[in-house]
Amino acid sequence: MRQALLIIDIQPSFSPPDWLVEGVRRLLPRMASVATVERHDEARTPFQRQLGWAPGPADACLLPVDRVFIKHGYLPSAETIEHLRALGPERVLVCGLQTETCVLAAGFMLFDAGLTPTLLSDLTVGSSLDRTGKLGTDLWRHHFGAVTTAAEALDS
Repeated sequence: MRQALLIIDIQPSFSPPDWLVEGVRRLLPRMASVATVERHDEARTPFQRQLGWAPGPADACLLPVDRVFIKHGYLPSAETIEHLRALGPERVLVCGLQTETCVLAAGFMLFDAGLTPTLLSDLTVGSSLDRTGKLGTDLWRHHFGAVTTAAEALDS
């Protein structure tokens, strides 16, 4: 099965756990990889004004991926989605940080673009509201159906 990997916001500002970074790193040699990095620009997204917090203005992806796309806010950029479409995957595996917000937002964009988003439930971490990611995984399953693990994805 042709798969692409979309990695959401594994960057210093979000302090990803080592197990997450290493788990995603093991997948990189097996498929095309694309990552998003959240950068702060208050003129575009009012994180500081509304939430009292903002990601770093110069964060970089913590993984050696094929392509990195900068985003401002919860959604991946249109360029990210177009790049993934051009790869022609049968499904896009999604992992990373903030399962119920940024990861879920990526799922909606992928779905609306006609792609098949598939959550890697063992390679996501939820927000401070639910660090387990269960809420986001349940929402993902409800909206998109496709949830798997890294081991299952590699067996496909």
